[in-house]
Amino acid sequence: MRRRPRGARGPQPFDLSRILRAPRRSLVGLLSALALAGLAWLLPPGWLPESGARAPAGQDRPTTTTPAGEYVLQGKVSTVADGDTVTLQVGGARHRVRLASIDAPETGKDGKPGQPYGQASRRALSDMVAGRDVRARCFEKDQYDRDICDLELPGGPTVNRRMVESGMAWANRQGRDQHLRDRALIGLEQSARDARRGLWADAKPEQPWAWRYACRQRGDC
Repeated sequence: MRRRPRGARGPQPFDLSRILRAPRRSLVGLLSALALAGLAWLLPPGWLPESGARAPAGQDRPTTTTPAGEYVLQGKVSTVADGDTVTLQVGGARHRVRLASIDAPETGKDGKPGQPYGQASRRALSDMVAGRDVRARCFEKDQYDRDICDLELPGGPTVNRRMVESGMAWANRQGRDQHLRDRALIGLEQSARDARRGLWADAKPEQPWAWRYACRQRGDC
């Protein structure tokens, strides 16, 4: 029979009183560790990320290189639908682009009349950009899958500003300016209004968003 070396102690029974007598800071740390261990045991596998784990490919950084989620499309304008919507050919893809921050008079559809200056607005935009290479600085897509963008030509203001300044579109202030990103358009619209350019030559021009609402109420658009 082997003899225990002098001074050696055998297994000690669990002594809860020793833990309770420990300093409060150590006790809190111990209880926190036990709680976390219990939580990790209860959670399903893979819920907690591994240390140093990376996001899946393509999700670890935004796909844009411009500020605050903006992105850029560079291409040629192939068609102009109305005074605030164009189709942009970008390589082999086509993008429907809605000009940001402006709203042009509505053109007629399916034989139904549009607003005064609706066709004039479309022609003005077509004269500016049809068949031309443009840079579109975009912010998001709308519910119709259109890219919401500022159109830029070499030199000078954006196409959006030119349309408002020439009196061929409104600054889009519907819904307490929730669609207005470029507040310079407010002053440009006032300048066009004072000079009675474009649609401001009309005695009572109607905001496109108000016209659309009334048209839907009548059921004739």
